Amino acid sequence: MPCTIYRLLSTEYDLTSSEDEFLHFENPYQILIATILSAQTTDRTVNLVTKDLFARYPDPVSLSTARQQDVEKIIHRTGFYRAKSRNIIAAAQVLVNLYGGEVPDEINKLIELPGVGRKTANIVVHHAFDRADGIAVDTHVGRLSGRLGLSDESNPDRIEQDLLKLFPKKIWGDINGLFILHGRKVCRARKPSCSCCVLSSLCRYAALNTLQ
Repeated sequence: MPCTIYRLLSTEYDLTSSEDEFLHFENPYQILIATILSAQTTDRTVNLVTKDLFARYPDPVSLSTARQQDVEKIIHRTGFYRAKSRNIIAAAQVLVNLYGGEVPDEINKLIELPGVGRKTANIVVHHAFDRADGIAVDTHVGRLSGRLGLSDESNPDRIEQDLLKLFPKKIWGDINGLFILHGRKVCRARKPSCSCCVLSSLCRYAALNTLQ
């Protein structure tokens, strides 16, 4: 079933032409900072603020010496702006002090950075270094995994471990993007459109709600 899910979603959504649906970035530093900022907000909102943020702080060195109040003003609309400002400045300082201003390409090093968990680390490794060492589990991936019966866990790290066992490694990098697009367009949190879902015949949630 997992491979069938992947095939159906790959037919439905073209990740290569969906860049505008996701975070905009030009280098590992930008995708790292943008992903930290994306917590509890939309990619569209992050893309709006990072234009100004990266214009003013184009690299880890410049961000590492930024005043928190100045960063807060730029990223205010992303929510939780005080904590996020502290985290991205502190992360930039670690990059400068430990990695010569470069973003490390290993998950175990990335998760040591302030504001970075496995989801962010997986996204950075995949998009910045074109490698999939795991599956990034955000709210969409977690929701679809539960509804499809791929995982009964609620903890993102445990959901990831279930998904890693089910999907071949060569497609790990695509799972996050495909699940996000499907979660936004069809399998929404409040009103999933099961009647027009390409996965309805495979979905535990659809089967249960059809019987009701």
